[in-house]
Amino acid sequence: MSSPNQPVPFTADDYRARMARAAESAAEAGLAGVLVAPGPDLVHLTGYRPVNTERLTLLVLRAGEDPVLVVPTLEAPDAEQAVGSPALTLRDWTDGKDPYAVAAPLLDADGRFGISDNAWAMHLLGLQQFLPGTSYVSLTEALPMLRAVKDAAELERLAAAGAAADATYEEILKVRFSGRKETDVAADLAALLKQFGHSQVDFTVVGSGPNGANPHHEAGDRTIEHGDMVVLDFGGLKHGYGSDTSRTVHVGEPTAEEQRVHDIVREAQEAGCRAVRPGTACQEIDRAARAVITEFGYGERFIHRTGHGIGVTTHEPPYMIEGEEQLLVPGMCFSVEPGIYLPGRFGVRIEDIVTVTDDGGQRLNATARELAVVE
Repeated sequence: MSSPNQPVPFTADDYRARMARAAESAAEAGLAGVLVAPGPDLVHLTGYRPVNTERLTLLVLRAGEDPVLVVPTLEAPDAEQAVGSPALTLRDWTDGKDPYAVAAPLLDADGRFGISDNAWAMHLLGLQQFLPGTSYVSLTEALPMLRAVKDAAELERLAAAGAAADATYEEILKVRFSGRKETDVAADLAALLKQFGHSQVDFTVVGSGPNGANPHHEAGDRTIEHGDMVVLDFGGLKHGYGSDTSRTVHVGEPTAEEQRVHDIVREAQEAGCRAVRPGTACQEIDRAARAVITEFGYGERFIHRTGHGIGVTTHEPPYMIEGEEQLLVPGMCFSVEPGIYLPGRFGVRIEDIVTVTDDGGQRLNATARELAVVE
């Protein structure tokens, strides 16, 4: 049994299966293999979370071959403690030796490989120098679905993270906004996320008044005033999986225009969520939400994509944007977050994480989407 405070642990077999799927997907895409640097891809595939440094750490996955992790000797003991290590062969190298001489025999000298987006340029160039016949493509481009479809244990973690974000929102509605700085409310959000089980806080956007018209406004020293619309966007990691939710509140009663703009965004967000179903292209979610905002004359004021994937990071493929023809598959998780931004005045955004089910979509956030009035 598991609970939100104690999810089902991942096993070596879970990681073995993920690595096998990655290698097979690479082969199906015409690649010689997958090269994984420290970062979210390595965490997802092995459970190992080393610091990304100038010393080469590289997971090599090739169909029909055992997974191999190239590691610095001084970090090998930590690698051996990773949950997925029993599914790996470790190849270590010592300072003073050429790490690419260790990695090169694991690669096809003329192969094309998918490589982690966040791999250091010096490591990629080192491999190219040692194996000039190789070529490389980013994993986001080559295998955008690598981490996109979540299994039951991953969905459990995402649901727990979403519930913690919901609890945070419910509590932030009880604090005073008027007369306090944006940074004060942002600090409250961060503390509440930690209180409800987040190990990592990635962002706490508090955009009051005209600052709300900047979708990624960093909370600043502006004092929140009575009459302000305030965009709240916050999230991070719980049990290693992400939360990300947005709600817009108003300090005191809103004007008729402010209420109308909020209602339009809420209708757009509903339309985006209703469009979620297996077999639908990602761009259709964007189209559904954007059509509502455009209909009411604010199309030019919706200035970002409708959504992004979420998993071991708070932003990852797939993306809900025009031109993205990837079809939705059960187990995919992403945000639906339309907004309207009126420069110099205010902004509105409403965001839920949605997972694709067998016959539609299910929100992982359940807090009220109506415009809340705060003090």
